Amino acid sequence: MRAGDAGPLVHFALFPTPLGGCGIAWRGDAVVATFLPERTDAATAARLTARIGATRGELPAPIHRAIQSILALLEGDRADLSFIACDFSECDPFAAKVFALTRTIPAGETLTYGDVASRLGDKQLARKVGQALGRNPFPIIVPCHRVIGAGGRLTGFSAVGGIETILKLLAIEGVSIGEPTGLFGHLPMAVKPRR
Repeated sequence: MRAGDAGPLVHFALFPTPLGGCGIAWRGDAVVATFLPERTDAATAARLTARIGATRGELPAPIHRAIQSILALLEGDRADLSFIACDFSECDPFAAKVFALTRTIPAGETLTYGDVASRLGDKQLARKVGQALGRNPFPIIVPCHRVIGAGGRLTGFSAVGGIETILKLLAIEGVSIGEPTGLFGHLPMAVKPRR
């Protein structure tokens, strides 16, 4: 929901993390979006306001706690983010199911798109799972970086830094990175899922 639409206003804040300045937007006590860092904090804020129409606001206690838990996770703790209330009302029903299931993947573990699809009842929906996660409005809270391709392959990631950002997030969580298998051997392209 954009600011100016009917209903409560959406607010946002930026906060520093080991990845750079992240953003969080909320309505009431529920998160409506998170944003991984752009190249600058100003660019993150501009993207956030353009996409959500949010204005800067005072942090309510549940959002402050959410930020502290995200920071703990990004600093290497196995912080559980499942307590964070997310507003899925703007998500289609299938995506909301994908996001809810993805939130159950513990830090330091991964599933494949096919695994997620199977847990939703139909392995043939793996591509649709990937499409939903590609539009994930809650990165880190909905840990789409923990969902990988078959055989441990890393695939496209829409955040700034792309696959390198996935690698950073997985490394923070202690996921074992496989041997380099990229075209030129310089970028690890596979992870060893821990289950």
